[in-house]
Amino acid sequence: MEEEIHYATVVFRNSGDAPKVKKEEPPIHFEAKPKGSSTPVQTSSCQADGEAAARCHFRVLVACSGVLCVLLVASISAIVYISVVLKEQRANHSELTAENQQLIVERNMLEREAKELSRVTENLNWTLGVILKFNTFPVNDYCPDKKCQPCQEGWIQFQEKCYLFYNEKAPWKTWQESRTYCQKTTADLVVIDSLHEQEFISNHTEYYYDNFHGFWLGLLETKDNIWVWVDGRNDTLGYWMMKEQGTPGPCALMIPGRDLTASWDPANCVMRNKFICEIDALIKSN
Repeated sequence: MEEEIHYATVVFRNSGDAPKVKKEEPPIHFEAKPKGSSTPVQTSSCQADGEAAARCHFRVLVACSGVLCVLLVASISAIVYISVVLKEQRANHSELTAENQQLIVERNMLEREAKELSRVTENLNWTLGVILKFNTFPVNDYCPDKKCQPCQEGWIQFQEKCYLFYNEKAPWKTWQESRTYCQKTTADLVVIDSLHEQEFISNHTEYYYDNFHGFWLGLLETKDNIWVWVDGRNDTLGYWMMKEQGTPGPCALMIPGRDLTASWDPANCVMRNKFICEIDALIKSN
């Protein structure tokens, strides 16, 4: 059954003097609701607005879904691209690491070759220096059968030196005669530099004739009572015997069979003894 809707207009006026002319206020309309109904009546225009909103919401959802799809595709593409780049970088890193290791190996080889070349050059210079000490180099004595040796035949090598222990029968030689003999072979009387060398010499000398005889050393006392080796250096070892053996003098004599640090005897230079010559080895020991 169709219900009637009534509208009422209510006008409020103030009492008293007549008011000034004012702009008429718009009337207030009241909408009456049907009895027994708690919800407003939907008009056709509201229904139309609801459908438009739904379509609008749908379009927004579609647009958002599209944006999300685009972002997802872009993210996947970025991840794939980054993975490819990282893989290439790892491959490049592996190649660079291998190349670096190879370069390190080659550098080490070059360093070893350079070190070996330096050693060979040093040895050749050493050999040349020994050869140049001779006015006439005794090739046959140093290089029998075209194969060179550090020392001449009959000489004994110790470190970078060659030693000749004169062990001929009497008559032996004075200190100066012994030195002259050594110098004819481009050598000189032995110069002892260390206890190790002293031990080597002591091990190659033996007792002969009596307790007063020994082996001349290249050590001479100056007028200032300073013991000087034939190469010009002052003696710093001082392996002298506690008690002199015979007639004292300014020439040093090693007595065999004594303590290593107490075997030198200051003897008269004209006394005849055996002796020891020393020269640089032709080939430097490695």
